[in-house]
Amino acid sequence: MLVVADASPLHYLILIEHIEVLPSLYGTITVPPMVLTELRHPQAPQAVRTWLAHMPAWVEVRGPHTSLSLELQHLGAGERDAILLAQELHADLILLDDQKGRQAAHQRAFTVMGTLGVLERAAISGLLDLPSAITRLQASNFRIHPEIIQELLERDTARQRGYEGGRFL
Repeated sequence: MLVVADASPLHYLILIEHIEVLPSLYGTITVPPMVLTELRHPQAPQAVRTWLAHMPAWVEVRGPHTSLSLELQHLGAGERDAILLAQELHADLILLDDQKGRQAAHQRAFTVMGTLGVLERAAISGLLDLPSAITRLQASNFRIHPEIIQELLERDTARQRGYEGGRFL
């Protein structure tokens, strides 16, 4: 599966110490250089900058060859380059949290997943405890409507109730 990521999902997965779910779920994650530039911002948390200094082998850095697309100029540089790169590579999935970026990616017929979607998929795969991951995420500056968090946790609870003795009921 070819996955391209923007800065936000990487940022938050690093902060909540669940970045390792990405290679477990998807193998290699491709990021444009601009995403790394955004993650290296001087005001980025130390944990993010430390992770970048020791970036794992499962991160592939590739820049888009496409020049600036006028219909993407309203996006941040990282979102724009992630979408352009995903388009060039015919990516299967793009990881984006920014609402405008998500809309632009959907308009280009991409499957889009944000930080919460990655966490839910990781929980389904048994890679993490979703309620504790959400608690850590909420302790950061991640912002999302509380109803979305509630729906996510309710789905997780329903999955947990439906799973007993190693099998789904």
